Amino acid sequence: MLEEMELNPNQHKRLQELQQALDSGMFVYVRRILHQMPACDVALLLESSPPAGRKVLWQLTDPEQHGEILEELNEDVMEGVLQLMAPESLAAATENMDTDDIAYVLRSLPDSVYREVLEAMDSQDRHRVEAALAYPEDTAGSIMNTDTITLRADVSIDVVLRYLRLRGELPEATDALYVVDEDDLLLGDIPLSTLLTVNPNVTVREVMDSSAESIDVAMAEDDVAALFERHDWISAPVVDQQGRLLGRITI
Repeated sequence: MLEEMELNPNQHKRLQELQQALDSGMFVYVRRILHQMPACDVALLLESSPPAGRKVLWQLTDPEQHGEILEELNEDVMEGVLQLMAPESLAAATENMDTDDIAYVLRSLPDSVYREVLEAMDSQDRHRVEAALAYPEDTAGSIMNTDTITLRADVSIDVVLRYLRLRGELPEATDALYVVDEDDLLLGDIPLSTLLTVNPNVTVREVMDSSAESIDVAMAEDDVAALFERHDWISAPVVDQQGRLLGRITI
């Protein structure tokens, strides 16, 4: 039986249908449905299923979607699912995950498995994850994401807009771009709303907000959460003691 969760009627019906199909051995049908579902719905299905059924469901999910599903799972279910994955599969699943999410996942693993997963990663991914894991748990550094877009103060807004069009996409939950100098010292930020409405001929320096707040990399996670709640932030930059930009934290 499905465990009790706060589901809307359509979700409840879908979960019951899939559970009945599993009970009837219709694994090909269930696999096809799972591959068509968004990661958040697959995560909900896993969370609402008993451990034995969860193992079968995970084996039927799309490996290309494993990273997204892991990001959606609650801690208890995620830890159980991780035990079902070989280190090589877990390394592959983390390829498209944000750095903070990968660090969170790896901290849930036994030390021996964690090292195997790191060894299975490519050098670039391993480097960024090791950098995140170097910060003490429950600090800003341990939950920050290094995927940021930085700008130089002397370029024009038109150059920035052309760069963004060539890039094609922005990191998730991006509401501002950060301005740094040649030493990566944080000078300020430009909200996307400003970027899209100012004269494209002005420079970044003329329109950036140099008073924007930043978060110290050693700040406690609870204090970070309090700041986000107080200021209603979407994201915030993380800096070291010298003011160098290290990454960002998103809501």
